[in-house]
Amino acid sequence: MIRGALLIALAALLWATTGIVAKFLFTGTELQAVTLGFLRLVVALPFFFALMRREQRTLARNATPLPTFTRKALLPLVALGLFQAVYQGSYLLAVDLTGAGIATLIALCLAPVLVAILAAPLLGEKPGLVTILALAAAIAGTAMLVISDMDSAGRLRLGGILVAVLAAFVYAGFTLTSRHTSTGTPVFTTAFICFFTAALILLPVVAISGGFEGLDSLGPGQWLMVAYIGIVPTCLGYVSFFSGMKTTPATLSSIIVTLEPLFVALLAWVLLGEQLGVIGIAGALILTAAVIVASKSSAGNRPDTA
Repeated sequence: MIRGALLIALAALLWATTGIVAKFLFTGTELQAVTLGFLRLVVALPFFFALMRREQRTLARNATPLPTFTRKALLPLVALGLFQAVYQGSYLLAVDLTGAGIATLIALCLAPVLVAILAAPLLGEKPGLVTILALAAAIAGTAMLVISDMDSAGRLRLGGILVAVLAAFVYAGFTLTSRHTSTGTPVFTTAFICFFTAALILLPVVAISGGFEGLDSLGPGQWLMVAYIGIVPTCLGYVSFFSGMKTTPATLSSIIVTLEPLFVALLAWVLLGEQLGVIGIAGALILTAAVIVASKSSAGNRPDTA
């Protein structure tokens, strides 16, 4: 179990580098957030296709029936792809408009709390008093982060904060959809179809918005950064996470994953000079505590998910 927990912690660390590298790209080039989201998926797709094929060969050797992609089975996967496309664009746009630290803290820490609350009307999972208190704490922590960001930036970056909140709602929708419409599709087959659908959705958005024009501003170093985001946090991060999940209880996994926004805040402070301040640090701790409580509640209701 220790090895599994370490793999999940490694995944959280790799995912945390996404916002940091993205912020470097947005600062030094004319690359749009939606374009980076699209490129991230395109770079990762061949890797996930290879993993899907290996997964299918393993199932065939074990005489396990391969999934049949009927309309009923594909519909939830397409829905997950839609959520993934919107999340990629909104999260990276939030990083561009605010900072990597505050965008990630809001987007990723609010999502599990929203899942715990929205699961009541949507999935019939009644939230307890502790979950409701966790939501109140998450709102308070987010407000403290906003106040801290105003102090450090010298202005209210409302647009980026609202986009980060949107990303949190989208991520919550992704989680709830995956829990409600689980079709038994193998992990990497699901990941490939989801990422492929998201890339198809983002392609016309990038084309219409003129996002491809920003590619001219990328030098060799920036292209390496794009490749890094597509390979390391996306591919290697997910492989580490799924490998760790095989031997780690869902509740523990959900708690370890909360390290990601804290990793981002630390890296943003060290590499980007982003300051949270005393109020912001307190808000981040409150938000993290809220997400741990909500994640434990969520994983307790559905022990097969984290």
